[in-house]
Amino acid sequence: MTVKEAIEVLEGEFYCGREKADLEVASACGADLMSDVMAFVKDRVLLLTGLVNPQVIRTAELLDIKCIIFVRGKTPSMDMVDMAIESDIILGGTKLPMFISCGKLYEAGLKAGGTRHI
Repeated sequence: MTVKEAIEVLEGEFYCGREKADLEVASACGADLMSDVMAFVKDRVLLLTGLVNPQVIRTAELLDIKCIIFVRGKTPSMDMVDMAIESDIILGGTKLPMFISCGKLYEAGLKAGGTRHI
């Protein structure tokens, strides 16, 4: 699935990185605790989170996560958007809650990919 397809499934929008919307993702990770994301990461993962602070961008950068989608209508600050652009990370958002977002992506064919333990 591409990031563009994921955003469409979630009835979402891009905050930055639309030009890289054809990036393929193999799995999704839904978490509000960045320690959970760090403990178990999948390759080519799309991160769904309701946590909106710079630590999310730093965690994604550290783990080579190329796309973050904020759930529950959360929007990143301009500082976060600037950080994401600088780190080559796509940011998107949806008004849907985490549970529904994960379910819709699974239903649309996004399955678990190969895992990588950190």
